[in-house]
Amino acid sequence: MSTPEPAADPTTLFRLDGRTAVVTGASAGLGDRFARVLHAAGATVVASARRADRLDALAAELGPRLVAVAADVSVEAERVALVERAAEVGGGSIDVLVNNAGITEIGPAERDPFERFEEVVAVNLSAPYRLSQLAFDALRASGHGSIVNIASMLGLVGSTPLKQASYCASKGGVVNLTRELGAQWGRKGVRVNAIAPGWFPSEMTNDMWGDDASERYVELRTPLGRPGRPEELDGALLFLASDASTFVIGQTLPVDGGWTIV
Repeated sequence: MSTPEPAADPTTLFRLDGRTAVVTGASAGLGDRFARVLHAAGATVVASARRADRLDALAAELGPRLVAVAADVSVEAERVALVERAAEVGGGSIDVLVNNAGITEIGPAERDPFERFEEVVAVNLSAPYRLSQLAFDALRASGHGSIVNIASMLGLVGSTPLKQASYCASKGGVVNLTRELGAQWGRKGVRVNAIAPGWFPSEMTNDMWGDDASERYVELRTPLGRPGRPEELDGALLFLASDASTFVIGQTLPVDGGWTIV
């Protein structure tokens, strides 16, 4: 069998020109970065979060291909409205859904309020599942729909001595949900994969930076000896969102400086 010639410019596989992408939790941190990266790759980005003022500022900065939709992903009516608006922007289809919105709770499990556990699971696990359900038809209609769930390395390993049982449970659920949806939907034209970031600067990890003990902990436990830089997630995101990964389904890609290999 002859080997096909490579594309004249293989980097075009990573382009998203003419496509519509949805990013939840896009008002700050990693979500803001994800929205910018997809926009830079050519996509029209529907950026969603609860803080409308930050989304409006992002839209003003990036221009008409950034559509701001304020929504709380734990509220069903707002999830429905977000997906409907994204499909409208995409002319009836959605190409990429990035389930990024997330929260955490830190404290020993024996004293963790159960109501807070339920809230963390609702935002981190139930909301991505429901948004994926709601967006399925529009993703399938695109002919190359891709869901990128933002899991965590703490969905693959425990977090203690930093105690956050609800976060670990929810992100572990995202990892296996990604496998199952990938298996169910691959033949239906919707790919589902996930990224598992390690320690990156974000609103969720703000308390760790500037604290000597926390920074030493990250440096000593990470084989690369440092936390990640925001741009070090760009390649993984573009790979999974684009046609560069058309034969990849159900996978969780750790981007963690080696945290989960030791």
